[in-house]
Amino acid sequence: MLGVAREAWEHAGYEVYGATLSGIAAENLEGGSGIASRTIASLEHQWAQDRELLTDRSILVIDEAGMIGTRQMERVIREAEKRGAKVVLVGDPEQLQAIEAGAAFRSVAERHGSVEIGTLRRQSEEWQREATRALATGRTAEAIDAYDKAGHVHAAETRDDARRELIDRWERDRGIDPQASRIILTHTNDEVRALNEAARERLQGAGALGEEIELTVERGTRSFAAGDRVMFLQNERSLGVKNGTLATVQSVSQARMAVMRDDGRRVAFDLKDYAAIDHGYAATIHKAQGMTVDRVHVLATPGLDRHAAYVALSRHRGTVDLHYGQDDFADQGRLVRTLSRERGKDMVSDYTQASDPERQAAAGRSIAAPGGKRLGADPPEGPEQQPDMIQVRDRAIARHARAVQMIYNMQDLGLDLSADEARELADARKGLNDLRPKAALDAETAYARNPSLAASAARGDTEAARVAILHEKEVRTNPELRADRFVERWNRYSRAAERAYVEGDYDKRRTYQDSMRSMATSLERDPQVESILASRKRELGISIDSGRRLGAELALNHGIDLGRGRGLSIGM
Repeated sequence: MLGVAREAWEHAGYEVYGATLSGIAAENLEGGSGIASRTIASLEHQWAQDRELLTDRSILVIDEAGMIGTRQMERVIREAEKRGAKVVLVGDPEQLQAIEAGAAFRSVAERHGSVEIGTLRRQSEEWQREATRALATGRTAEAIDAYDKAGHVHAAETRDDARRELIDRWERDRGIDPQASRIILTHTNDEVRALNEAARERLQGAGALGEEIELTVERGTRSFAAGDRVMFLQNERSLGVKNGTLATVQSVSQARMAVMRDDGRRVAFDLKDYAAIDHGYAATIHKAQGMTVDRVHVLATPGLDRHAAYVALSRHRGTVDLHYGQDDFADQGRLVRTLSRERGKDMVSDYTQASDPERQAAAGRSIAAPGGKRLGADPPEGPEQQPDMIQVRDRAIARHARAVQMIYNMQDLGLDLSADEARELADARKGLNDLRPKAALDAETAYARNPSLAASAARGDTEAARVAILHEKEVRTNPELRADRFVERWNRYSRAAERAYVEGDYDKRRTYQDSMRSMATSLERDPQVESILASRKRELGISIDSGRRLGAELALNHGIDLGRGRGLSIGM
């Protein structure tokens, strides 16, 4: 589509440029459309030097626009507007979300409309194309059910077992069709490394690799051999490689490596000059957006959501197989719930300032629902009626953070709050909650986990706090995430209590046990989490099943009585 558009624009006398967030995406855009493309960071660098400036005869095509943060998008749009250039945004707001703050592409599409291509061409079979449509529209359960019925969803007892079964299937597929392109996808770099090592072991056992050479590369010590798959991790124009470029090793020594890229181009380099490489059998799902291969194998882990699931399960032409361990997901229902989680980024414009109702009524204004949908009458036009919501939000976060920081300081000094200080905290909480219900609760939970966030926000640097507040909202409203956090916290406290016991610090041990006691009793107030954790007892160190409620079982197995605990809080 973009190739045809480029021809039309160039025929009309325009110069067409392409830009993307990553180097490999720029390469894909250029290869697929003929539009000369580069990274946005590279463009911004050139513009800062007054080079390669846009003109009123320029058209800038930004691909994978859903992954671009609001601030970076604003800088690019502002530069184009200043030069009179046209910007064309291309992407899918349902795929991987921006790493930086905001959802600029989604917001633009919602407010100003967009043209959508509904025809799917990547998958070879109609039922798979329908599954991709389901993934694109949030019907993740429907898509997974379709792949399950076709025999492509595989449960194993543990994640380790799932990893082994995935590699078994990967090896069988490789034997059946060695010329097919393939990739293994998962969520974290640690899991990518484990899968890479497992794949190499199979190839070594089959005699498919040459002599091993141990090298020190960017991510540590790795062994490479002729026949190995490698991934480049850094853009390097002199080599013609991008972050994410895949290749096969042709020869390797302690000093030099020669590879054949998947597009057929040969690249050779000295390792002292370029060492940003790793094995390329597996990759994170973030590396895979924009990728197309014949066969895909996916290892699901608890960090996934529906956006990552959409990308992972739609990269293939031929087949995709989804593997999971029942220590991560007790059954397919739990898998579906995790892979259906909505984690779309927010914009300030998705919310409204809930100011005084009488003043709103007098002004003829209405309160917006989440997503920017308005209830009631339209607000009157005019800039005086449109407050800068970003400033309103940031001021509310900063004021609340200062109140929380004040409490921390008072607690450190062993002092009680004065009436004025308590009133300021209450007002600051109300200011934050007026922007979104329970925002103050989410903020204080985030600050309790990472007090440095409060200190930064109190100084006016609110971005990290804003992201953490939104994350805490998601945890608070999602029982699966609350269960994950319970397991993480419980085991952290348990390990710390054990260390304190070994070191003879019994006061510290009692402090950790008090926290564990509070956690155990809290399950009575959260039956959803208690139900989820009932199938995860082994992760919580429960070796004796007493038949009691989970909180009592935790206490019994860890030698904790459920008497009254100690501790301080800044309760809501």
